[in-house]
Amino acid sequence: MSQNAENTSTGGCQCGAVRFRVDSPLGEASICHCRMCQKAFGHFYAPLVSVDADRVTWTRGQPKRFRSSNHATRGFCPDCGTPLTYEAPDGLALAIGAFDRPVEIMPTVQFGIEAKLPFVDGIPALPERRTEDDREAAPFLDTVTSYQHPDRDTETWTPPANGTEGQKD
Repeated sequence: MSQNAENTSTGGCQCGAVRFRVDSPLGEASICHCRMCQKAFGHFYAPLVSVDADRVTWTRGQPKRFRSSNHATRGFCPDCGTPLTYEAPDGLALAIGAFDRPVEIMPTVQFGIEAKLPFVDGIPALPERRTEDDREAAPFLDTVTSYQHPDRDTETWTPPANGTEGQKD
């Protein structure tokens, strides 16, 4: 995985209300299949990367936290709900998808495989389609305006409210 010269990575939630910076190399990247992670992410599994908690700066806003067990706390954006953190006695992990450049963070291990959904390994064999090739959805897709925060830090950003566009930098 590559990071910039200062070993700095950035990311944040979908609406831009919460942003972070990690000023150190990222640790082990993993996939967790446990049922708690499935529910926390609303997904088949949770892609996470370990980070040095002392080197994480919340540059805009703060995650809201939910204590999901006697040992773990989950952080998420209080405005849009984007999953952001897994916090436990053994350290802090950030959601890989929340990074501005998730393509650079390759998971190297899977945890909680006893709860792995039986169809997950077959997903790569499913037929693939590019979004723009879905002709049935084309009329709808032509009308989509994204209110999502860009994959980079911005000087200012007002998260969208009630379906209105956020203020861009």
